[in-house]
Amino acid sequence: MSHMNTNNTSSSYSETDSQRPLLLLVDGSSYLYRAFHALPDLRSADGFPTGALHGMVAMMRRLHEQFPAAHAACVFDAKGPTFRSEWYADYKAHRPPMPPDLAQQIAPIHEVVRLLGWPVLEVPGVEADDVIGTLAHRAVALGYRVMVSTGDKDMAQLVGPHVSLVNTMSNEQLDEAGVATKFGVPPNRIVDYLTLMGDTADNVPGVEKVGAKTAAKWVAEYGSIEGVMAAAPEMKGVLGQNLRKALEWLPMARQLVTIKTDCDLTSALAQWPQLDELVLRSVDQAGLHDFYERYTFRTWLKELDKTPQPIPPSHQSTLPTLPALPTVAQAVLRHDYETLLSRERLEAWVKRLEGAPLVAIDTETNALDPMKARLVGLSVAITPGEAAYIPVGHDYPEAPEQIPLEEVLQLLRPWLENPAAPKLGQNTKFDAHVLANHGITVRGYVHDTLLQSYVLEAHRPHNLENLALRHLNRQGVSYEALCGKGAAQIPFAQVNIAQAAHYSGEDSEMTLQLHQTLWPQIESAPVADKYGLKYVYEQIEIPTSEVLLQMERRGVLIDTVLLQQQSHALGMRLTELEQEAYTLAGGAFNLGSPKQVGEVLFQRLGLPVKKKTATGAPSTDEEVLQTLAADYPLPAKLLEHRGLAKLKSTYTDKLPQMVLARTGRVHTSYAQAVAVTGRLSSNEPNLQNIPIRTPEGRRVREAFIAPPDYVLMSADYSQIELRVMAHISGDENLLKAFAQGLDVHRVTASEVFGVSVDAVSSEQRRFAKVINFGLIYGMGAYGLAINLGVEPKVARDYIEQYFARFAGVKRYMDQTRTRAAEQGYVETVFGRRLYLQDIRGGSGPKRAAAERQAINAPMQGTAADLIKLAMIHAENNSTLKNCGAQLVMQVHDELVLEVPQAQVETVRECVTALMAGVAEFKVPLLARVGVGPNWALAN
Repeated sequence: MSHMNTNNTSSSYSETDSQRPLLLLVDGSSYLYRAFHALPDLRSADGFPTGALHGMVAMMRRLHEQFPAAHAACVFDAKGPTFRSEWYADYKAHRPPMPPDLAQQIAPIHEVVRLLGWPVLEVPGVEADDVIGTLAHRAVALGYRVMVSTGDKDMAQLVGPHVSLVNTMSNEQLDEAGVATKFGVPPNRIVDYLTLMGDTADNVPGVEKVGAKTAAKWVAEYGSIEGVMAAAPEMKGVLGQNLRKALEWLPMARQLVTIKTDCDLTSALAQWPQLDELVLRSVDQAGLHDFYERYTFRTWLKELDKTPQPIPPSHQSTLPTLPALPTVAQAVLRHDYETLLSRERLEAWVKRLEGAPLVAIDTETNALDPMKARLVGLSVAITPGEAAYIPVGHDYPEAPEQIPLEEVLQLLRPWLENPAAPKLGQNTKFDAHVLANHGITVRGYVHDTLLQSYVLEAHRPHNLENLALRHLNRQGVSYEALCGKGAAQIPFAQVNIAQAAHYSGEDSEMTLQLHQTLWPQIESAPVADKYGLKYVYEQIEIPTSEVLLQMERRGVLIDTVLLQQQSHALGMRLTELEQEAYTLAGGAFNLGSPKQVGEVLFQRLGLPVKKKTATGAPSTDEEVLQTLAADYPLPAKLLEHRGLAKLKSTYTDKLPQMVLARTGRVHTSYAQAVAVTGRLSSNEPNLQNIPIRTPEGRRVREAFIAPPDYVLMSADYSQIELRVMAHISGDENLLKAFAQGLDVHRVTASEVFGVSVDAVSSEQRRFAKVINFGLIYGMGAYGLAINLGVEPKVARDYIEQYFARFAGVKRYMDQTRTRAAEQGYVETVFGRRLYLQDIRGGSGPKRAAAERQAINAPMQGTAADLIKLAMIHAENNSTLKNCGAQLVMQVHDELVLEVPQAQVETVRECVTALMAGVAEFKVPLLARVGVGPNWALAN
C-alpha cells in the first residue's frame, strides 16, 4: 500500500525553491480537536483525560521526524472573540462549547509542545488561521518556503509557489497542482469556492444547496465570484434562485472566509522579534520526563530514559540553507519490499526469519472463505519499512516464473510450524486457515494487531486500513484500488506481481509497526490483582483465537434431509398465511412489500399509524406490527409470515448449500472483534440468530446432529449475569441466596412482596424474574411497567422495594454511573474496557441509554470473558482430549461438544467442574449440561 495519495502530491519544487530554508507552521487548534475525536478516552493514572494530549504529542514528534525544519511554530486560537465576530455577530454562534475533557487538556498541550522545543503562538482577537497566514506571507517575502501542517481546507487559499500544506492525519501533501486536483479550483480561487459553499462549522452561510461540485463548476465556468454574481440573473432553476437571494450577503461571506495575511503580531512575537528566531530548540529532557510521568505516558517515558533526544538545529543569526523539501518517497514512503522469485533469495530470507525476534505475516488468497481460500502469495516483515513478498499463484500473460508452491511450503514449513519462532499478524486466524488448507499448522502466533486494537478500543474499527491511519498516519493502497470494484474486480492472481508485492509487503510491515505502537499501550496498562488489558489480551483473546480456529475447522454435522423437509413444511405454511392475510385484507397483495402492506393496513383497513419512516410514509416495521397485533389479526399474520420466511431463506433453504464437500460439514466463521462487550458473533451461518422462542426455530436445531456413536453435549452457565451482579456488587442478600443454592427469583419475590420464600406464587416469581433481569439491564420504572403490564407507579414501588432489600445492588449502580461518567468506560471483572461514547455530553436520551449500558456491560462482558475462558480450558483439557470430546460450537453462553457415547458421564463431570473453576468468584459458578443426538435435545 502507498502511504499517501500521490495524486494530491507534487514533487515539482523548483531548484531555487529547494534552496530556501523551510518554516514549518502547525495549526495547533485544528489538530487538537482532531486528536481529541480520533483517539479513545485515554486517562492518566489519576483519571485526567489524555486522549488529545497523546495525539498531539504523537503528531508533533512525527511531523518533526518527517520534515526536519530548523524554523517552526505551533499556533493556537486564543480565548475570546475575534475581529470576525465584530463583522458578523453570528460568526461561530452555533458551535457547541468545547467538550470539558478537551478544555482540561489545552494548558498541558501548550506545555508539552513547548517542552518538545516548539515555539507556541496565540494572539488575542486573531484566529490561528490568520496568524499562520500572516507568518506565511511574511516568511515567503523574506526568502523562506513554508509548510503548513493542518487539517483545515480553508488553508488551501494560502498555497502558492513557496507555500504547501501537509495533513499528518491523512498523509496528504498539497502544492498548487494538488489543490487544483483536490478542489477543482486553483489556490487563488479557493476563497471564491468557499464563499459559494459557506462554512457550516463557522456558521457562515453560502448559497443554499450549493456544494463542492457546484461551487467548483461555477468558479471554473465564470472565472471568479464576481463572474458568478454577474451571471446570476441568467441562471435557471432552484440554484439560480438561491444565488440571487444570496447576492447581497456574498461579499460579507467572502470577507469572513478570507484568511488575513497582514495581522499585527508584534505582541505575539515579542520573544522572537525576527522571524528567523522562530526555531525548534532542544527538547527539555527533565521537563518532558516529569510531564510524561505526570500524565502516565509510560512508553514515551521508557524511550526518554533509554535514548537521549536528538538536538534540533540551533539558532542561526542568518538564514541557514536547508536540504530540499523531502519528496513523498523520502519523507513517507521509505520502504524496501523485495519480490522473491528464486530459491536462493527465499532461502536467504528463511535464515533471516529463523533468527528474527518477531515476524509479521500476511497472506494473499484467491477467496475470502477461510475454509476454501488458497495461497496466491505471502509476505513477511521483520522491521518496519522492509518486507519480502513470495508470489506462488499469479496467473496472467506476462507473469514471471514463480517458485513452485510446493517448494515454497517445503522451505517455510519448519519455521511456520516452529512454536518457538514468534509470529504476528492482522487477523491471524484467517492466515492460519489459509496455510492449514495447504497442510501447514502454523505455531508461534504470539500477537495479533486486530485483537490488540479490540482490547484497547473495542468501540472503534479494527481493520488494517483504519488502524494504520489512526495510529500511524499511514494510508496504503486499498484492495479495491488494486483489484477494482464490483463486476470489474479482478482476482488477486491477475494482479501484477510488482503491485502485489508492494500491497502485501506494506500490509505485513505496517502490521509490525502497528504492533510496536499498540502492544506497549497494553503492556503498560494498569493491573489490579493480575487482571487488566494485558490479561484480557494474553490470557483470553489470543488463546480464544486459537480455539476458534480449531472449532471452525471441525465444523458441525447437519441433517440435510431433515432441513429439506422443514423447508417444505415452512413453504406450505407460508402459502396458508398468505391466503389468510388476503382474506383479512379483503384482497391479494405482496406481503413482502412495505409499500403495499402500508396501503392495506392504513388506507384500506384504516388502522392507526404508530410512526412514520424518514420519507414520511407510515412505518410497517416489526415494532409497529407487534403493537398493532395486540388488537388486530392481520398484523399478527404478517409477523408470523415474516418470521417463517426469514427462517426458511436463512436456514432451512441455505444450510444444506453451505455443507463443505470435502468435510461434509457446515463451518461457521466466528468474529472475535465485533461486539463491544466481548461476545462472539458468527456468520455463514449465523448460529447466534437461530430463533429458539418459536417451535419452527427450535426445530432448526434438530438438524444439527452428532455423528454415529456420538452425542452432542450442551453446557451453559446458570443465571450467569445475576451471579456476576452478586459478585461485583457484593450485595449480602444476593451472595447469601447463591451460596445456599436458593432460587434467586423466589428470594427476590420474597423480599419485594414481603412474603416467605415458600409462600411465593408463580406470578410473583415471574414478576421477580422480570425485575431481576430488567434492573441488570438498567431498566427504569417505565420500561419495567411495560414488561410487567402494570402502572409506572406500581413498577416504581417494586424498584424501591428491591433496592431497599438489595442495597448493595443500588450502591453498585450508583457508583458505576459515576465512575463511567468520570472514565468514559466501565470494566469487566477481568479488566476488559467497555467504552460508552454518550456517557458524557450526549443528549438526554443518549446519555440515559449509555448509563443503562454502563450498568449492564460489566455483567455481559464478564459473562463473555467467562465463556471464553471455559472454551480455552475445554480445548486444552487432557481428560476431554483423552475421551475424544471436542468443541464444535459456541453460541451466547453455551458450549456445544461432540462426545463419544461411551464417554458421556466422564465428559459431563469434567465439563461441569471445568466451567465452575475458570475463575474464583464470591458465588459459585454453575453449569447446566444436557446431552442428546441433536442440538435441540441436548438443551
